[in-house]
Amino acid sequence: MTPPRRIRYRARWVAPITAPPIEHGWVEVAGGVIRAVGAAAGDRPDPATADVDLGQACILPGLVNAHTHLELSAERGAVPPAASMPAWAAALMGRLESGPPGARSAAIPAAVDEMRRAGTALVGDIANTPDSVAVLEASEVEAVVFRELLGFDVAAEGAAVLAGQLAGLASRRADGRVRLRAAAHAPYSASPALFRALAARVPGPRSVHLAESREECEFLRSGRGAWREILEARGRWDPAWRPPGLGPVDYLDALGWLRSDTLVVHGVQLTPAEIRRVAGAGATVVTCPRSNAWTGAGVPPVSAFYAAGAAVAVGTDSLASAPDLNVFAELALLRRLAPEVPARRILRSAALDGALALGRGRTHGAIEPSRRAALIAVETPETAKDVEEYLLTGIEPEQIAWLDGARDGRAAPAGAGD
Repeated sequence: MTPPRRIRYRARWVAPITAPPIEHGWVEVAGGVIRAVGAAAGDRPDPATADVDLGQACILPGLVNAHTHLELSAERGAVPPAASMPAWAAALMGRLESGPPGARSAAIPAAVDEMRRAGTALVGDIANTPDSVAVLEASEVEAVVFRELLGFDVAAEGAAVLAGQLAGLASRRADGRVRLRAAAHAPYSASPALFRALAARVPGPRSVHLAESREECEFLRSGRGAWREILEARGRWDPAWRPPGLGPVDYLDALGWLRSDTLVVHGVQLTPAEIRRVAGAGATVVTCPRSNAWTGAGVPPVSAFYAAGAAVAVGTDSLASAPDLNVFAELALLRRLAPEVPARRILRSAALDGALALGRGRTHGAIEPSRRAALIAVETPETAKDVEEYLLTGIEPEQIAWLDGARDGRAAPAGAGD
């Protein structure tokens, strides 16, 4: 068998994520795997290794979009910003119920291509249908697809059946490029029985929208408010349910979901004490600040997430509540919301922390030997002295190229070959 061709990519910068940037560095790949990383000083290139000079660029791992809803891609800009999360969600549900059949699935391929062009190597997709799975399998983007279960009125017997069916689907895709896992939508839309059944039957990682809106916190304390009104209007209210009188983190813990393999998505309304509990449990907070502003949920306490030592990942959320699927755009907002946090820590959120949260921490999210060679090159100006800070300024897809050593060793435009 012919050994895989070795290619050494050289660039002004290499950003490993787990270590300081290497100026005038290189990354050697073969067979789709990173073989070595180093600096030009003292370098002795192997004549058998193809040498590709990327010039004034930064090599970094493909990013991780830890939370989106690809099946909502047809709704880009369709529901305007709202003053409250329930009001925005009600408007979106109305559109989805009246929209033409097939529109949602038809928009998914372009959305996946958009993610790829923006430098995404791995995605956590929330799905109520199987539509995104086949599209992702045919793409260059690897994925964990969280099949989302809803039903505030689903009783224990029905919850066990649904969880068992999902567990069977997940086991058949345990080692694939696209894996299936479970999501319980939120405390106001999934019954306690659903939460418990999923925790007992389906392996992690698992995802839940938590503490996204003030109305959610009110619902858990008193059982009243906008979310109850929506449930009653839709015929999904459970009259036997009693409000637990708990905050969202205590409620999550009571249901067996405050775990190291849980993705706590949004967390806009979390208190400092609740954030510390999430961090202590080893769960990951997935922040989507542009979406939170659009839906009226509020401004996530990003600085508090980092100050508590929580694992923080980054998501764009869907095109229904974000202008694009560019994780670099989220990073630019995170930098403004948390100016005191080191740039490398924020970059890690969009790379290794997201990969760890999705169960791919050994293969994605960093430039180290034996990891997947899912690498991008970002154009950088000659004047950039702190390349990690530069990467938080809002990188556009036109500045990104994928390093495709498996094909011809050149830097390919983002999305090429998809």
